[in-house]
Amino acid sequence: MTDFTFHTLETAPESAKPVLEAAQANMGRIPGLFAIMAESPEILKAYTQLQQAFTSTSFDAEELTVVWQTINVEHECHFCVPAHTAIAHSMNVDPALTEALRNKEPMPTPKLQALQDLTLTLVRSRGNATDAELEAFYAAGYSPKQVLEIILGLSQKVISNYVNHVAKTPVDEAFKQFEWSNK
Repeated sequence: MTDFTFHTLETAPESAKPVLEAAQANMGRIPGLFAIMAESPEILKAYTQLQQAFTSTSFDAEELTVVWQTINVEHECHFCVPAHTAIAHSMNVDPALTEALRNKEPMPTPKLQALQDLTLTLVRSRGNATDAELEAFYAAGYSPKQVLEIILGLSQKVISNYVNHVAKTPVDEAFKQFEWSNK
């Protein structure tokens, strides 16, 4: 079996270095996920661009967290669940919401429940939501724009969740306090 390389600024391909340098400057470290993705600068760039785009959508911090963590938990991503728990804390998301997501518990509001329900539908059905499922989402106060934005978030999470599965990325020290396993 071939192991994945955890790149540093010294070992990364030249075209991956700007992204790693930015991570180092912004976070004070290079996350393990980025270190692995640096092997393919294209996936690293795509992932970070999708992350930037998704955080620029109409979703607020709670809604971003619902989409991210719903997908992470559904995909059973041992790395992304703790990482996004830390991110949610940094965005001042209510810890009760984060715990509900981590533990597959109901959402605190009907609107967030509708968001989680449609996110799960899109993940599980590979984007094949029924008219009734979409209408329930719209009735909660969302629009077709937010359907597309969920798909954007899903695109980002497929990259990170799948990379973490195949590379068996160890949880970064910064996220260890939030370690998670599917119960």
